[in-house]
Amino acid sequence: MASQASPAYNPGLPLKREWGTALRALRRLLANGDDTEQVFRIMRALNGDVTQRNYRKLLTVPGGGAMAYRRTELAERLSDRAWVDSFPAGSVGAAYRAFLDSTGYSAQGLAQVSMEAIGDQGLELEHPYAWMGRRERDIHDIWHVITGYKADEHLGEACLVAFSYAQTGGLGWAFIALGAALKSIRVTGRLDFLKAVIEGYRHGKRAAWLHGEDYEQLLTQPLDSVRQRLRIAEPRAYRIAQASLAAAGLTGI
Repeated sequence: MASQASPAYNPGLPLKREWGTALRALRRLLANGDDTEQVFRIMRALNGDVTQRNYRKLLTVPGGGAMAYRRTELAERLSDRAWVDSFPAGSVGAAYRAFLDSTGYSAQGLAQVSMEAIGDQGLELEHPYAWMGRRERDIHDIWHVITGYKADEHLGEACLVAFSYAQTGGLGWAFIALGAALKSIRVTGRLDFLKAVIEGYRHGKRAAWLHGEDYEQLLTQPLDSVRQRLRIAEPRAYRIAQASLAAAGLTGI
């Protein structure tokens, strides 16, 4: 009997949750925090219909329909170095530029990692939900800048994924944050890391919905005023945990 071909991916349908895939990816990620591919595998395994729900919500916020209509590909826009270099001092864009220069990261690099992790099936489709998924991916590093959570291998990323869970409801974000926090307790016997992750979640709940922002405009605005407008609180517990772990020589957990 001839085997049937796998059905084509339909971005209009929620992905089924695959806990085994997520757990294997989490183990690899906790063993090597630089293995960003595992983040995308976890998101795909656990986030279900989050992207679809976020897209529908985007249509309800002021200006959201216009952004959805334009469908700007932020990875391409953020890879225009001349544009990135044009942002004035003190702006979100200037802070993002400093982030790129200090980390060596790039928007296209993040896009490439996502393709290597899950392939281009679905993510590169010409479909509103697929576009929203790309947008969610491409604003991640801007969120690092806005929230004050640095892109360090464990602590800053764990705090930001907790923030992202509060903002989006994506179970994959919660899975990563919880796994990182539990590992920190096991390795250090301290609660500083856990407190910082909880702070990240609380800050995400308190903040305005960041997915509704027009990022081409937001990057031109003063960072301090953007944080105030979006109700982004100071990451105090994160800084305490940073200092505590550094003093104990445990920054690489």
